[in-house]
Amino acid sequence: MTHLPDVSSLPDLAVTGSTGGLGGMVARELAAAGSAQRLLVRDAGRAPELNGAVPLVFSYEDRDLAARVLEGVKTLFMVSAAEAEDRLEQHFSFIDSAAAAGVQNVVYTSFYGASPDATFTLARDHYATEERIKASGMSYTFLRDNFYLDFLPLLAGEDGVIRGPAADGLVSAVAREDIARSAVTVLRDPALHVGTTYSLTGPEEITLARAAELLTAGTGRTITYHPETLDEAHASRARFGAPPWQVEAWVSTYTAMAAGEMAGLSPDVRTLTGRQPLSLAEFLERPQL
Repeated sequence: MTHLPDVSSLPDLAVTGSTGGLGGMVARELAAAGSAQRLLVRDAGRAPELNGAVPLVFSYEDRDLAARVLEGVKTLFMVSAAEAEDRLEQHFSFIDSAAAAGVQNVVYTSFYGASPDATFTLARDHYATEERIKASGMSYTFLRDNFYLDFLPLLAGEDGVIRGPAADGLVSAVAREDIARSAVTVLRDPALHVGTTYSLTGPEEITLARAAELLTAGTGRTITYHPETLDEAHASRARFGAPPWQVEAWVSTYTAMAAGEMAGLSPDVRTLTGRQPLSLAEFLERPQL
C-alpha cells in the first residue's frame, strides 16, 4: 500500500488481529452485526473480506504509520501482538501511537491474573501493557482471558501425553469464541464498559489429568497427563531450540497452574454474552474449523 485513503471517511472502530484466531472471530461477528470497522493488518492480502470492513496496513512498532491509520478512531480493539522477545516494546509503541492519534478508548486482550509478579511470565507483560494504557489518558476495558480451551487438545504430543509441571493445579480454560462474543458486546457499546476489567473463564476448573480424560472421551485419542518436574520440563523443551524467554513462557504456563493462578470461576462471560461459556466436553462436540 503506497498511500492511505482519506481517514476522515473511515469507520471509527479499529480492530487488530483480524488475520488471527481471536481477532478474526471478533471482526466477523462485528461485520455480521452491522458494525463498520478498520482492520489493521500487516498484510492487506490476508485481511478477511467483510462487509463494512476497510483493511489498513500497519505495524505495532512503526509509530508514524500506526498513528496515521488510527487517526479518527474512537475505539480500538487491541489484540496482543504475536509472542516475541520485544512484544512489550511493540505494545508500548502502539499505545503511544494510539494516544497521539486521539484514540478515545482501548479494549485490550490481557491475561487472567495479570500482575507484575505473576508466575506465567507473559502475564507480567500483559500487566505492564495495561499500566501503559492506563497512563496514556485513553479510557480502557481489559479482557483478561484464561488459558484458551482451544489449545488444550494441542498440548498432547504425538504419543498422546500432556507433559508439564502443573502438578494437580486447576485451570479455568475459556473458548476463544466465548472471548470473541464478550469482546463484541463491549465493542458494540464501549461506553458501558469503560474502566472495567473482565476476567473471562470457562464454566469449570479442571486439572490437566481431568482434561486428558475429557480429551480421550471427546477426540477418540488416548490422552494421558504426565506431571513433569521443572528440570524435566526444561529438558523436554530444549529440543525445540527456542530462545530462553520462550521456553520460560512455555514452562511457566504450567507452573502458573500449579500455583493456583489459573483457577477460579468468573461470571463475566455470561454477564457479557447472556450465554453460559463452553465446557471442554461441549467444545469438543462442536465442529472444528
